[in-house]
Amino acid sequence: MGAREARRHRRTAETEVTIFLRLDGRGTAQVETGIGFLDHLLHHLAFHGFFDLEIQARGDLHVDPHHTVEDVAIVLGQTFDEALGDRKGIVRMGHAYVPMDEALAFVAVDLSGRPYAVLDLSFTGPAIGALPTSLISHFLETLAVHARMNLHARLLYGRDDHHRAEALFKALGRALDTAVRIDPRRSDVPSTKGALGP
Repeated sequence: MGAREARRHRRTAETEVTIFLRLDGRGTAQVETGIGFLDHLLHHLAFHGFFDLEIQARGDLHVDPHHTVEDVAIVLGQTFDEALGDRKGIVRMGHAYVPMDEALAFVAVDLSGRPYAVLDLSFTGPAIGALPTSLISHFLETLAVHARMNLHARLLYGRDDHHRAEALFKALGRALDTAVRIDPRRSDVPSTKGALGP
């Protein structure tokens, strides 16, 4: 099996995003989006997923963070999709509960090739640092579409929005770590119909 990695670049009038992703990595991350708390969350995703991740993003932050957050999610999803290749031999599904002090998050993923997102997320404030909390759901929905992934995420409880968001991205990393692993018992796609996707 070749290296499961991908590099993607996207440039629009609003943003420029370059991402490198290695699925079988060591959990190292170099992330610069211009949005400090988004960088923080993506570091957790890489560390707990054992992915090597490099992200360079420049966007129209003088307008607001929306375009940058959305386009980082688009390109990150595309790199996951490309790095997974034909998805033969992967475990395919994974889930994780992660506590962070008083907060608890749950994430389940299915790398089925059929994009879908079901999110039950609530935050008490409008933003964490420079990241509007409303964009966390948008990031995850966009990631699911472009990674061709079924994603379910739930924040069960917690008082502190920072802890809630951090637990969520740690859980996403750990769920993906399980799902992208190669299962030595399988040589083909992990589906009874013999194919993934619609």
